[in-house]
Amino acid sequence: MPKTIIFTFILITCFLFTNSNAQIPKAFGVVIDEILPDPSPVNGLPDAEFIEVKNISGKDINLGGWRLMSLSNGSKSFPSYILPADSFLIITGLNNVDLFSLFGKVIGIPSFPALNNEGTTLSLISKEGVVIHSVSYKKSWFQNDVKSSGGWSLEMMDTHNACGDASNWKASSDARGGTPGSKNSLDAHNPDNTAPALLRAATIDSVTIILTFSEPIDSSKGANASNYNIGSDITPVSAVAISPEFNKVKLTVNKALLSNKEYTITANNIADCSGNIIQAVKNARVGLASAIDSNDVVINEVLFNPKPGVVDYVEIYNRSAKIVDLKDVYIANRSSTTNAVGSLTQLTGDPLLLFPGDFFVVSEDASVIKQNYFAQNPDNFIDINMPSFPDEEGDVVLLDSRKYIIDELHYNSKWHFQLIDNTEGISLERIDYNKPTQNKENWTSAASTAGFGTPSYQNSQFKTDASTRTNITVAPKTFSPDKDGFEDFTTINYLTSEQGYVANITIFDAAGMPVKSLAKNATLALSGTFKWDGLDDKLNKVPLGPYIIYTDVFNLNGKRKSFKNVVIVAAKF
Repeated sequence: MPKTIIFTFILITCFLFTNSNAQIPKAFGVVIDEILPDPSPVNGLPDAEFIEVKNISGKDINLGGWRLMSLSNGSKSFPSYILPADSFLIITGLNNVDLFSLFGKVIGIPSFPALNNEGTTLSLISKEGVVIHSVSYKKSWFQNDVKSSGGWSLEMMDTHNACGDASNWKASSDARGGTPGSKNSLDAHNPDNTAPALLRAATIDSVTIILTFSEPIDSSKGANASNYNIGSDITPVSAVAISPEFNKVKLTVNKALLSNKEYTITANNIADCSGNIIQAVKNARVGLASAIDSNDVVINEVLFNPKPGVVDYVEIYNRSAKIVDLKDVYIANRSSTTNAVGSLTQLTGDPLLLFPGDFFVVSEDASVIKQNYFAQNPDNFIDINMPSFPDEEGDVVLLDSRKYIIDELHYNSKWHFQLIDNTEGISLERIDYNKPTQNKENWTSAASTAGFGTPSYQNSQFKTDASTRTNITVAPKTFSPDKDGFEDFTTINYLTSEQGYVANITIFDAAGMPVKSLAKNATLALSGTFKWDGLDDKLNKVPLGPYIIYTDVFNLNGKRKSFKNVVIVAAKF
């Protein structure tokens, strides 16, 4: 055999041997497991952005032709690089390679896409166009206000829970600020045992529906049209799981939906990346929206003077009989000098339906609002870059897609309830949906009994039947605070006929001595409840016997009424 042929055969054999483990990857074979969007101030890492990927496929993978796609900054290609099985790789800008070479294996990408500090979607896409992994990180994922301000990376806890969102990411605990090129400081077993939920549905046109799930789903199951049911002779004929995030599905139906008719869509057999099958939360309303007119959607509640660390919010309400698409709604303010409408911001770029009688809350960070106020409808929040709303007075303007004004409020801090000394953290609530927005008598402070704000649900000061009288009831009349789970406390239930009432509640023993101050100058909603658990002001259990609950209710218009209710603290029967 000629030497040339033998030599060529040896080269081919060596090439095949050295590359036999390089495989075309499957989804989640390589994952993004660390992100440094804001490197400054520096702790111990270079002053440069990076991501880290980990090969968990069990095979060597050639990254040549792969792309790193940023939803906010476009797509960039990888150089050829064999990523060994169970190894890490730092990816950064071409000019920053030397900075990271001491930490581990690193490659540079020309024009490395800037990592948005507030968050964006990052995706690894193979040369075949397959989305291998996608992460939609947010600043709130740091779960640490200091670390989220810069110098610390976000680390994935469990790389085998690649679809996990905030529950599987946290700020690095490494003293350097991150662990590029090595195992994450937070590496731990953190499986996903939560089933996906169908959050909402919206329409693009009369035959196209977009479904939004709580997490990425198995694209093959999401793309099965038979997994969805609408009824009313409406049948899905095709389904497509939308990349790169795969938490949305586009459905096409067999016949046009009717305007302003509410349908219910059900999703079955939908699984997430970990195989959890959708269970209880699998229904969503859907309908074909109509053009929005003036006062169809109104400003219903405004927090313009939040406590430190909290953000402004504006709650809107659909008072019409129409289904409204919030992608056609914009929020703005007015210049204090020229009075011109400014800082115009679209509520959402995606279809999002607001049904009649529903509320939605707009803020810069829904998670902060939910931490500080009760949110009865936690999915009815939108995060946007909010216009500025000054603490003393300002303007909230809602506009449609033609930039016509839908509703407008010029608020003033003086509209708050006059007995409140410090209005920081207290929202202004609309009393009556049908009265003019600019009528200052139609606004008042959210009740203290409602936590000073009611984002995403009916206002604490919502107007009810004016014929209702102020009334106080107590139940049960006899209770035993012995923690046996049966009548361990009594409740003081109130009902008022109008806004602006304040209550003082004091509990006296049989000798007429005060034992408990239950409420002091508490601003009331139109109805609500106080609870007494049988403890005195020193948190000691009161003796057995009768007690008088004295409730004094008054407002600034001189209306006052006092109530005496007798309860008995009894031994366990």
